[in-house]
Amino acid sequence: MSKVGCVIIEDFKRPDKALVEKFRNVAVANLDDCMNRISAVHEDIRPVNKGKLLGPAFTVKVPSGDNLMFHAAMDLAKPGDVIVIDAGGDTRRSIFGELMVTYCRKRGIAGIVVDGSLRDVDAMSQLTDFPIYARGITPDGPYKNGPGEINTPIVCGGRLVNPGFIVIGDEDGVIFINPSDAPELLEKVNKLHENEIRIINTIEKDGTYIRPWVNEKLEGLEVERINYVEY
Repeated sequence: MSKVGCVIIEDFKRPDKALVEKFRNVAVANLDDCMNRISAVHEDIRPVNKGKLLGPAFTVKVPSGDNLMFHAAMDLAKPGDVIVIDAGGDTRRSIFGELMVTYCRKRGIAGIVVDGSLRDVDAMSQLTDFPIYARGITPDGPYKNGPGEINTPIVCGGRLVNPGFIVIGDEDGVIFINPSDAPELLEKVNKLHENEIRIINTIEKDGTYIRPWVNEKLEGLEVERINYVEY
């Protein structure tokens, strides 16, 4: 790849659809717990509307405040892809608005995550079939000069994203999963979910929440316990 910073890779290997679908109702928080709690995107990247996001990442890297490569990406992305845009976290200019979202929906794109800003938020916030996540909102529009990259490794919300990584998003945020890690991660997250259900059922049934590790941690801190005090 000789033109670093100005390259378009038109296609890439996507993960098996059946594997992706297994993450359909998996909570992002549970996935992050199973990935050592350091893997979700930055908390400033928030959902603009309702809906669960799922699909392989189609990556785009743009200069601050420019969306030329996103325009090119919309024509190349396949139905079911999630377009993930590295705009460098710059929120001073929107990367897209209602027109581009309408086109993406028509083409069957599954959703968009942008580490940058968008506009026309009133229209997009009402969509229930096209999840969108963004760092910011501004009415200022983008330039269309380039350069940029399509389907190269990018960073979004502080996390590495390769083309074909599985993108999962819900009300809590977004997380990216390397397909090679997916089978083991699914096993872990399903066990975690089953354990949480058991704990919740126990709390609802008899009001107990057994956590022996709490006292162990407190003892390790040598906490001073005082029985009663008046102020």
